[in-house]
Amino acid sequence: MKPKPHHSSLDRRSFLRQSTGLAAGLGFTGIPLVGAETQKVESETLVKTFYDSLSEEQRKAVCFPFEHKLREKVDNNWLITKTLVEDYQKDQQAMIKEIFMKLHSEEYAQKVYDQVEWDSGLDGFEGGSSVAIFGTPGSGKFEFVLTGRHCTRRCDGDSVEGTAFGGPLFYGHAADSFNEKADHKGNAYWYQAVRANEVYQMLDGKQRETALLGKSRGEKGNKTVALSGQKTGLDGIRVGDLSSDQKDHVRKVLGDLLAPFREKDSAEALKLVEAGGFDHLHLAFYKDENIGNDEIWDVWQLEGPNAIFYFRGKPHVHAWMHIRKPL
Repeated sequence: MKPKPHHSSLDRRSFLRQSTGLAAGLGFTGIPLVGAETQKVESETLVKTFYDSLSEEQRKAVCFPFEHKLREKVDNNWLITKTLVEDYQKDQQAMIKEIFMKLHSEEYAQKVYDQVEWDSGLDGFEGGSSVAIFGTPGSGKFEFVLTGRHCTRRCDGDSVEGTAFGGPLFYGHAADSFNEKADHKGNAYWYQAVRANEVYQMLDGKQRETALLGKSRGEKGNKTVALSGQKTGLDGIRVGDLSSDQKDHVRKVLGDLLAPFREKDSAEALKLVEAGGFDHLHLAFYKDENIGNDEIWDVWQLEGPNAIFYFRGKPHVHAWMHIRKPL
């Protein structure tokens, strides 16, 4: 058991950037490996290298057929296999970490890694995470999945057709404590809620009545991110009914939601959201699950027929994401 990692406070104001989100382009690159010759190696290549390094015993423990039902599972705190990252050889551990890092944008990779380290407690990333491989990397369909507390990440090389990130993702953070205060001091993802609440502040009284509801959907594993296929009747206010400046700010919310991830995955996700109809997205806030009496809503969601972003900020941040091609 290693000492609990140091948790540096993240400046909340540093996240209030005036970007236009992904719609204007996310010029992020991956975190380079040591040595110039490996700087452009992507996670998919590293997954194959990792797979090739596995012993027969290791493969029996963590490798499954591509169509195995476990591949699509998502939850807020779970281990996909009993083999922890710390159980692998040191070079294999390093590959797993690098796969994880390179699935994120250069701006956020270290912040996200630090979050996983922190939320894993004394076990850290290596002792609090596990991985699985579905299919055979390098010869057809495959998917690498890494899970732990507040973490589900995927690398599929576009094997899962029409699905952003290879399937549903989960991320979260309990920064200062399990029960965070209203300002969510040091939380790695609270900036996303700040941006969403900026949209709420732009709404007029009638719009707020439509957008502000009681209780949210709650967390129920994969059911949390089940896609409805519906263009109407969703929670909250329809983006198509907003003014142009309000719509522009919703695009910034989308950009912030996708910003932690590598550019090509984020761009694919945005393309799929647009294919389902940006105007069909609905933005909702939930007053019954708020921390403090500040009208900065801790729980909110952005949902369309083929995309769901569910942000549950009470008692700390849990965020769910699932995006597929239109049904």
